[in-house]
Amino acid sequence: MAIPQQDQAGTPSVDVVGVGNAIVDVIKQTGDDFVDSQGLTKNSMTLIDEDRAHELYALMGEGLEASGGSAANTMAGVASFGGTSSYIGKVFDDELGEVFANDMRAIGVNFDVARATSGPATARCLILVTPDAQRTMSTFLGISSLLEPDDIEPATVESGQLLFCEGYLWDVDSAKAAIRKALSIASDAGRRTALTLSDLFCVERHRDEFRELVAGPVDILFANRQELRGLYEIDDLDEAIEAVRQDVELACVTVGKKGSVLVTPTERIEIEAEEIAPVVDTTGAGDQYAAGVLFGLSQGYDLAECGRLGSLAAAEVISHVGPRPLQSLRDLAGL
Repeated sequence: MAIPQQDQAGTPSVDVVGVGNAIVDVIKQTGDDFVDSQGLTKNSMTLIDEDRAHELYALMGEGLEASGGSAANTMAGVASFGGTSSYIGKVFDDELGEVFANDMRAIGVNFDVARATSGPATARCLILVTPDAQRTMSTFLGISSLLEPDDIEPATVESGQLLFCEGYLWDVDSAKAAIRKALSIASDAGRRTALTLSDLFCVERHRDEFRELVAGPVDILFANRQELRGLYEIDDLDEAIEAVRQDVELACVTVGKKGSVLVTPTERIEIEAEEIAPVVDTTGAGDQYAAGVLFGLSQGYDLAECGRLGSLAAAEVISHVGPRPLQSLRDLAGL
């Protein structure tokens, strides 16, 4: 499936535009005992308030810090493939907000959303990585969750071939309105729209609205097997895949070590997982998988190649600590 290079809004100048929570990631390798002692649910994402963020940050000790957030990581992956990407997210006019903006631009992602001067601080995600490579995330969403329709610049959305929206944002009414605005602008401009379900807990909180989006303005869906089964409340994965293929143009379903499945109303393509090195940290695997598929679609590659690029990007990122590629994905893919 090729993505059109031109439409009624003119020629796109950017491959992918992402919308999501603008978060500074703090990543620390630790043992299961620390996760248990803090009463955290392993391999999940928990929302915390600002006081708890400061407390847990102090207990974690020094870790790796970088701009992050699911959709932001995906845009970084697109850039690593040699693609062009822009990002829409909200940060505060503070030190971490400046760090986020400068870091995104340094890796080649366009980011020009004005920093907020009122409201809570810039968001941060505290990520604990245990020896089995699973990650446990505690997230203070801060100003990032307060994205508003006015933060969505139509020209930025229209500049991209594809629009990619993050399910994690779907907890605040103003952010919902912002995403709906972005989806509407993209659809009216003839662009393809994509959504990632982000997390099973997100699906359980917003199942009805996600079902409406998937059956409506969303063309491309990203989900892992648990999220997809949760979306349709179907235990059998094959049955859930049959359900989603009736709703979207393309569904990309990751199935762990077995790789992924790309399905359209008429096709089902099995993609094997790539192996680069032993698994160190699964943080960002889904984000980078999406980066590979989106980049491939923006270049007009066939679905099998898009899936291969997604698996390659996911394999690279789980081979080290951190949610973004350390190697050039373009070089790794031989492009």
